[in-house]
Amino acid sequence: MKKPFGSPGKASGLILRIGQCLFSTASIGVMTSASGFSTVTAFCYLIASMGLQVLWSFGLACLDMHALRFHKDLHNHIIVSLFVVGDWVIATLSLAAACSSAGVMVLFSKDTNICKTDPKLSCNMFPISISFAFASWFLLSISSYVMLWLVASI
Repeated sequence: MKKPFGSPGKASGLILRIGQCLFSTASIGVMTSASGFSTVTAFCYLIASMGLQVLWSFGLACLDMHALRFHKDLHNHIIVSLFVVGDWVIATLSLAAACSSAGVMVLFSKDTNICKTDPKLSCNMFPISISFAFASWFLLSISSYVMLWLVASI
């Protein structure tokens, strides 16, 4: 069977995992550098979700590097099933966190004008962090989709 784009043990899979890790780390870095983020529960949830995604993506990137270096095949039914479950759980958490943070940001900027009235909030940093979170989720959704097809084909 031909290995699809983004499958484990392939260079494209490693690139997807590194991209997920980088965008998640950027989202955490930008959000924590903004003042006042800890007062909003949705932003704290975004930090926690992106932290979990960093750990998951970094671990799988290390596994991909090991497989590429030593020419290991990671297309075992048990391993791919574990990847599917992990990817889908992390993807669901990441999408929920990014969407809730985006909703709070719309509430802050459009509906209540909190960004204009509260000088402690640095509202210009929040959308950047949320954008990084959505980019990270997009790469994770590609991985999740590929893993689902892999587990169905094995």
